[in-house]
Amino acid sequence: MAKKAAKKKTAKKRLIRHPFTKEDVKTLKAHSKARTPVAKIAKELKRTEGSLRQKAIKLGIGLGHQR
Repeated sequence: MAKKAAKKKTAKKRLIRHPFTKEDVKTLKAHSKARTPVAKIAKELKRTEGSLRQKAIKLGIGLGHQR
C-alpha cells in the first residue's frame, strides 16, 4: 500500500509595513553624517538594511558603500 505524503500547509508570512516617521528620518540623516555602519542603524531602528538603503536613496543621502 502506498501512503500519500501529507502535504503541510505552510502559513504565508504577512508583510507588515511600518512607515518612516519624521523622527526615523532625522535619526537616519544623523547616522549618515556620522558614517555609522548600516547594520548598526538597522538594529537601532528595527528595520532591514535594505529598507534603510531604499529610504536613503529616496532622501538623497548616502549610507554604507554608496558614498
